[in-house]
Amino acid sequence: MLPGAQPIVYLMPQAEDWSPVDGAVIEETAVCLFVNGREMVTLMASPIEVEALALGFLYTEGFIHSMDDVAALELSRQGACVDVWLHSDDIPQPRRVIRTSGCSGGVTFDDLTAAREPTPVRATLTAQQVIDRYFDLRSIEQLYPLARGVHGSALCTADDLLLWTEDVGRHNTLDKLAGKALQQHIPTGDRAIVTTGRISSEMLGKAAKLGVSVIASRTSPTHRSVALAHAWNITIIGYIRRDSFRLYTAPSRIVPADPAFAAIAATQAAPSQPDPAPK
Repeated sequence: MLPGAQPIVYLMPQAEDWSPVDGAVIEETAVCLFVNGREMVTLMASPIEVEALALGFLYTEGFIHSMDDVAALELSRQGACVDVWLHSDDIPQPRRVIRTSGCSGGVTFDDLTAAREPTPVRATLTAQQVIDRYFDLRSIEQLYPLARGVHGSALCTADDLLLWTEDVGRHNTLDKLAGKALQQHIPTGDRAIVTTGRISSEMLGKAAKLGVSVIASRTSPTHRSVALAHAWNITIIGYIRRDSFRLYTAPSRIVPADPAFAAIAATQAAPSQPDPAPK
């Protein structure tokens, strides 16, 4: 059994009886984050890549800016707590905890109403590249084919996936990408993120902290994330399918390239068929 999943026997109806099936369910656990010896937050997450989750959460919430800020990181023996020691003890105290709309009840300290400079347009992707990168992610997922109930996200360029991860919380996948990028010294600015999760305001806020210019999903954005993306000039793409998607904001980054995609740049696309394997 892969880490992050637990074996289970479930029942399937068969004629007038039940048939037992050996399967798996996604694992969910509480991961507590301590900073300089003080508890900061407890995150409900998949118990994999929790060091990256901790580092990425601190980065996207503005507590660290690079690995140079980190003096040490220790994972408890059971993997349920991460202790991060920073070189400075002058950590800004969060004004309030915001309960987000994320899976498993995410939290953020970020003020999404704060002013942010619009993201410049430096690079473009074709419509087909967006679709290809999304299905590249789907082809390498490990937990979802096994147990379902889990989200995946990847940091990518027009041509390649750079980093990818899975977690029971869609917001956690972006924190894990941020943490892995810090650990591996991979720049995130002006990259794209493809994800299986809904693009809510906290998802967009985390993407903005990474300097990401495009975030694309198999499902929808929220009205608040669309409004923020307009203000921050971030491209939101939703409802990716094999031959279509909906482009909601900042269309200048996406080049149709093929006449078949000429209508994709419109902000209102025709309704698409539901995903045959929803999460």
